Amino acid sequence: MTTFFQALYTLSFTAVDRVKAVKEEKGASAVEYALLVGLIAAAVVVAVGVFSGKLSTLFNAINLNGR
Repeated sequence: MTTFFQALYTLSFTAVDRVKAVKEEKGASAVEYALLVGLIAAAVVVAVGVFSGKLSTLFNAINLNGR
């Protein structure tokens, strides 16, 4: 009977440790990933806006050479 109680005692500490590990998660959260995606999208929009003239010239040259 003593080993049964020892097993329950050990199991209770293991369960508590697992719950603490889940609460102290150190990985990136969905909010952090969303911020990264938003910043990357904003950088792409700014880059296209800054280089719009050169991009237009480049794509027109590619279009003319493809004929």
